[in-house]
Amino acid sequence: MVAVVAVVAIVALLVVASLKPNTFSVERSIRVNAPAERVFVEVNDFHRWATWSPWENLDANLQRTYSGADAGVGAVYEWQGNSKAGQGRMEIKQTTVPSSIQIQLDFLKPFEAHNTVEFSLQAQGDATEVTWKMYGPANFMSKLMGTVMSMDKLVGKDFEKGLNALKQVAEAASQG
Repeated sequence: MVAVVAVVAIVALLVVASLKPNTFSVERSIRVNAPAERVFVEVNDFHRWATWSPWENLDANLQRTYSGADAGVGAVYEWQGNSKAGQGRMEIKQTTVPSSIQIQLDFLKPFEAHNTVEFSLQAQGDATEVTWKMYGPANFMSKLMGTVMSMDKLVGKDFEKGLNALKQVAEAASQG
C-alpha cells in the first residue's frame, strides 16, 4: 500500500511539473534617488558590479575574467568559483543610453542554463525606477525543481539585495 501511494505521489509530481510553463521570469524594482545616467554607468560596466552585485562575495577566491569592450555592447564577464558561485559568463548584447541594458547570461556550473537579463531605467525627475528582470526557458528539470522552489523565491531575494546595494552606490556617487 505504501509503495502504491509513493508511486502515485511521484506520478502526480511529474504531471504537475510537466504542466508548468515553458519559460520563467523573475523581476524586481527599486526607486533610486539618482539620475538614470548615473545608474546606467554602474550597470553598463561589469568592472563596477563588484560594488553591488549580490553574488560577488559568495567566494573569496572567485576568478574573474573581463574581455571584449570595456563597457557596453560587447563587454564580457566570466567567473569561476566554488559551488555557491559556480561558473558562467555574461555579455552585454544591447544598450540604450540611459534607459536599458540587455545581457546574455550563461550558467555553466553547477547546472547549465541560458537566460536573458534586462535592466530598465525609467527616469522620474531626479530619481530613477530601476527594474532588474531575468527570463528564459524552463526545461523539465527546472519545472520539476519549481514544484518545490520557484525561481522567483530562489532569485528574487538576491535581486532585492543587489538593487538595494546598487541604490546605495548610485546615490553616493550622485552626491559626490
